[in-house]
Amino acid sequence: MKETPLSNCERRFLLRAIEEKKRLDGRQTYDYRNIRISFGTDYGCCIVELGKTRVLGQVSCELVSPKLNRATEGILFFNLELSQMAAPAFEPGRQSDLLVKLNRLMERCLRNSKCIDTESLCVVAGEKVWQIRVDLHLLNHDGNIIDAASIAAIVALCHFRRPDVSVQGDEVTLYTPEERDPVPLSIHHMPICVSFAFFQQGTYLLVDPNEREERVMDGLLVIAMNKHREICTIQSSGGIMLLKDQVLRCSKIAGVKVAEITELILKALENDQKVRKEGGKFGFAESIANQRITAFKMEKAPIDTSDVEEKAEEIIAEAEPPSEVVSTPVLWTPGTAQIGEGVENSWGDLEDSEKEDDEGGGDQAIILDGIKMDTGVEVSDIGSQDSEEEEMIILEPDKNPKKIRTQTTSAKQEKAPSKKPVKRRKKKRAAN
Repeated sequence: MKETPLSNCERRFLLRAIEEKKRLDGRQTYDYRNIRISFGTDYGCCIVELGKTRVLGQVSCELVSPKLNRATEGILFFNLELSQMAAPAFEPGRQSDLLVKLNRLMERCLRNSKCIDTESLCVVAGEKVWQIRVDLHLLNHDGNIIDAASIAAIVALCHFRRPDVSVQGDEVTLYTPEERDPVPLSIHHMPICVSFAFFQQGTYLLVDPNEREERVMDGLLVIAMNKHREICTIQSSGGIMLLKDQVLRCSKIAGVKVAEITELILKALENDQKVRKEGGKFGFAESIANQRITAFKMEKAPIDTSDVEEKAEEIIAEAEPPSEVVSTPVLWTPGTAQIGEGVENSWGDLEDSEKEDDEGGGDQAIILDGIKMDTGVEVSDIGSQDSEEEEMIILEPDKNPKKIRTQTTSAKQEKAPSKKPVKRRKKKRAAN
């Protein structure tokens, strides 16, 4: 695990805040972060959130052969994984010292404390036993991984249900959940880890350190205890010397915290079981808080519509009558109309100018001489006024050119002189 070291300024700031009994998230010295437990759709699946530290717990089981030295006991297996999704400092595909230490502590806390009755996991002595596997995945790392992992492991084990079995002679029958209800595990007690961070060689103490506080701490004390105040395991790391009174003080604080967390776990399990029996919605999707900034919920209020017609008549009677003034169209020129006040219409002037242009344009003629075509053939005297016929030459490949006489229309001669008056119209519009 390669962490980015803190600068001297950050380190001094954190130590100074701890000396003044202040924490970055506003907690007191012995306060725990908020714990949130949510369950999946399957039994044995849960997510535990300790502040911003999130751990996913999943329990599975299978029938295997027992160990030779313990033929009548089931097998418990714990596996904690630290991925780069939780923190960039974790290296994938390699077991770091932190991971090995956490896995060993989990085994001592849950397996060696005999919190689960392993003899109840035996199906056929020496032949078939249940192997219970607890997989813990760290989803987000914000300090105190061991506490969140221990809570997730015990919650997943309490929530898990194994399939029911029956033995007839040498035959073992495994039943599906539809055939028989799954069987919960036999759990004697619930050990929970509580971490204490020490600073300035044991002078200052904090409960549930976060990721920043773990970087500047001198030592760590982890106490695993159940609600009966029975210490299951205890581990000190960091190389600091602790006094007897400090350890006793931490054990008393751990007893109070474990009792509160155990009560929270039992309440969460009871609520999930109640929802499943009633047929309500459950799962991770239902546990996500519905936080929408575009949706607003308003309470529905009844509306009395019995006197709507009377109120409408009163409003109409009190309203001012409409004005009797009716707008009349203004006729500026024949063929046009204008309502209201606006710019004068110039359509009439344009029509007069077009008529004048048409009358004067009949005397003009345009003669096109010597127009060269792309085919290289020269055609002359196309636009003569006196003749109403013209010759057109059609070129076809490998054939002699044919002369075709076509009768020109007078429309071509009338269209030609209409090009000049366009300029006059533009000038008139500009003048207006």
